[in-house]
Amino acid sequence: MTDELGTFLKARRAALTPYAVGLPDTSHRKVAGLRREEVAQLAAISVDYYTRLEQGRVQASATVLATLARALRLNDDEQTYLYAVAGKSDARPRRRRPAQKVRPAIRRLLDQLTENPAIALGRRMDVLAWNEAATALFTDFAQLPVAHRNYIRLLFTNPAVRALHVDWQHDARDAVAALRMEAAADPDDPALAQLVGELSVQDADFRTWWAEARVNSASYGTKHYHHPVVGDLSLDCDVWTSPDGSGQRLMVLTAEPATPSYDALRLLASWQASPVR
Repeated sequence: MTDELGTFLKARRAALTPYAVGLPDTSHRKVAGLRREEVAQLAAISVDYYTRLEQGRVQASATVLATLARALRLNDDEQTYLYAVAGKSDARPRRRRPAQKVRPAIRRLLDQLTENPAIALGRRMDVLAWNEAATALFTDFAQLPVAHRNYIRLLFTNPAVRALHVDWQHDARDAVAALRMEAAADPDDPALAQLVGELSVQDADFRTWWAEARVNSASYGTKHYHHPVVGDLSLDCDVWTSPDGSGQRLMVLTAEPATPSYDALRLLASWQASPVR
């Protein structure tokens, strides 16, 4: 199946940009994607050997396949296909990702932030927990299926959350850039690949912005909202990373005292929302 292997390698390098893999792009390109020598450089193999691989004139070892998978940023399904068309056993260790559960310290902080919307984010921007003020501002997360409790999914697919953002394009594009940073940290996460695939099919803006390969930690900034009840709010958004290495983050929205936004937050906090655990 060497022809299939060569076709697959060509397709995958054509889908990547130098920027996406950390290489400088200093010259005009006649065709999209990476050059053969760039893939060879990333995989630490010779250009001649990689060329013969694409041309079906040599068989790849399992070790070379592993380095190519990393170089071409292949997800789990793509890696499975790579080993299959190369006629090699897939010896990758299967790492089981533990279920996400909000840290107790973050849960306590959420409970104590009574007037400021706050959300605990996990891998892939999954919404793990939230406080009553966040329910009042964004949506009733408790009424959503667990699989849909994802911040970026809500930005693109939930009409109410989308309409809440005054500058939706700016905020959504930043969120996509932050998600791409997560993809670099855990490129083999199948749930992340599924999320990106689904949103790419459903939304042209997501598809375009993901292809830009723009990255952003999105750790702070100002968000502008238009709430259907309390009106316009300008809130400072700060994202605090848990120090335990779990990757969990706490997103907190605050307003300058003695401003209309501050008063609006106090009004939102006065709403009766059911506690969520």
